[in-house]
Amino acid sequence: MPLEAPTLDDRRFDDIVAEAFQLIPRFAPEWTDRNDSDPGVALTKLFAWMSELTLFRLNQVPELNYIRFLQMVGIDRIPASAAQAIVTFAASRTDVSEIFVPQGTQLAAPPDDNGQIIFETTEAVSVLGTALAALQVWDGFSYSIATSAAAADGQSFHAFGPRAREGAALMLGFAGPASMTAGPISLYVRMAERRGAPPPVSRADPAAEASLPPPARLVWEYWDLANWQPMTVLRDETSAMTRSGHVRLRGPGNTARLAIRGDVATPLYWLRCRVETTAWEATPRVDAIIPSSVPAIQATTQRDEVVGRSDGTPGQGFTLALAPVLPLPSADTLMASDGRAVTLHAVHLEVDEGSGFEPWQEVEDFHASGKDDPHFTLNRATATIRFGDGVKGRIPAVFMPAGGRGNIVARRYLSGGGLRGNLPAGAIATIQGFLPGIASVTNPFAATGGAQEETVGAAKKRAAAHISANGRAVTATDFETNALEAGVRRAKALALTHPRYPGVSIPGSVTVIVVPDGDEPNPMPSDHTLASVALQLDQTRLITTEVHVVAPTYNEVSIEADIVVKRTAAPELVRADLEARLNRFLHPLTGGSEGLGWPFGGDIYYSDIYRLVIETRDVVRLRDGQLGLRVNGELAPFCRDVTICPGELVFARTHRLAFYPDGSVP
Repeated sequence: MPLEAPTLDDRRFDDIVAEAFQLIPRFAPEWTDRNDSDPGVALTKLFAWMSELTLFRLNQVPELNYIRFLQMVGIDRIPASAAQAIVTFAASRTDVSEIFVPQGTQLAAPPDDNGQIIFETTEAVSVLGTALAALQVWDGFSYSIATSAAAADGQSFHAFGPRAREGAALMLGFAGPASMTAGPISLYVRMAERRGAPPPVSRADPAAEASLPPPARLVWEYWDLANWQPMTVLRDETSAMTRSGHVRLRGPGNTARLAIRGDVATPLYWLRCRVETTAWEATPRVDAIIPSSVPAIQATTQRDEVVGRSDGTPGQGFTLALAPVLPLPSADTLMASDGRAVTLHAVHLEVDEGSGFEPWQEVEDFHASGKDDPHFTLNRATATIRFGDGVKGRIPAVFMPAGGRGNIVARRYLSGGGLRGNLPAGAIATIQGFLPGIASVTNPFAATGGAQEETVGAAKKRAAAHISANGRAVTATDFETNALEAGVRRAKALALTHPRYPGVSIPGSVTVIVVPDGDEPNPMPSDHTLASVALQLDQTRLITTEVHVVAPTYNEVSIEADIVVKRTAAPELVRADLEARLNRFLHPLTGGSEGLGWPFGGDIYYSDIYRLVIETRDVVRLRDGQLGLRVNGELAPFCRDVTICPGELVFARTHRLAFYPDGSVP
């Protein structure tokens, strides 16, 4: 069990006042007026209030010592993480082949109580002047149009037909008066997964894993009126249509020609993805293909911020203008004038000591720093930068550059993160500033992955397990503890399991199920979250252990009941209260009897649901004692518990509840 900080003095305002009044007969028996109008009573309560404030500050001492102890053993609060989304742009001009949108383009969602929610694109993208007008599949024998299936929410189609034979192809038709671009074409391919779950991320032997070829070889081509011509694939994140990701192609330019192909009667520019060789275990299914798309992160880039001026004292600290600070998308390396290689992690910081601005290296701590090493530390949560003391880490020299604004400058950093970035599809719809030729932007899928900074209480609970794991993942608890270090809300490790072989015991294999923070009834981790957890576990697993990080499998639960309420009750208020209680009880993060999240593989007990309904305010009884549990659309036997498979979770969204005033029904 984690250590709990002791309370040195638990007295409160009322306790202090009562204690003072108890002493009055002993020291001032003539004082008999105890009303609030008495000056003595007023002074007593004033000093009691001031004493309570002093005691509150005193009780923070154990808390502060606990935090300092955690920092001493290398345990810090997990910083906030930023939500990520896929955004797609639409061109307002169809007479040009492409419109360039630079990296760092700012987009906005409707503001919340904390102001506007800003996203930035993490890469540049060329927006096509031609629109994706048709999708059709050639399965080797016949064509089938998939345009409507790709556009409909919740529908998917076989990318290469039900059997995905060699020679089958997925064909994309683009319409528009403009010619096809000769520049990059960015396509986001969203693969169909069960209940929207991203594919598992595995870590066994990283070197062997990197060298494994994809399960199929795909060839991208375009039609030039005579033949299919090859296209250059710049990047394929889908690993041959086995996971969602971007495909970037070099466009054919003017050599592509409008033509009628297959069952589409309109002349279009045609690209196709053809199966050359195949070894898929399951034929790929596609939810959607989104052109002119690019990743975006809920963050704001701050550039060339003057942080301050060094005064030459040891251990100087400065605070950046924006907090919290997020890791940079890529760890770029800069070369200083003295030949040092500086790796950028979160802040590109430069200091001018008289010979021009030079980059300084961000480090975790100063333990390995020498007296002349240009190092600094960063608290990402508070955006506080700290320099060395001249023994461990260099002290920035006192210098005032031209302009007199300070000799410490943050050239670039990102700030953002939190739950506020987890937005539904279509919420990111405003372009900050002006982009010539761009009509609109949207996020076709929900933005996910945003999480708040870990609370001190949560860090305390994690501390004991972290120290027990000691940087290694051996037991199931170790895997769960280390997974939480990557910023997910919950984790469950299942030994001897493999996501591709359910029900089969696989020695040396461990599957870790992760649940992110989020407001959705069934929070689903993003690809980035799964990759982050997999990387964390890869650093702590045994060399003989194969680790798979997967999204949870959810079972949707719906309650059906006829409920008798008090005559004076408002049925809609009772409905809102009961549905909120049911959804909270069946939630993967707040559910269960202890409110800490529904247990992995936890059965649904009929008695728990019955009691929850009956104990709701203004509920008198259930009509005929009937209560139905519907799981994944199937009605469970009456008055029977429902078994949930090991490692799976439940969630609730809608219920069928009918309300009757007491006395109106038998």
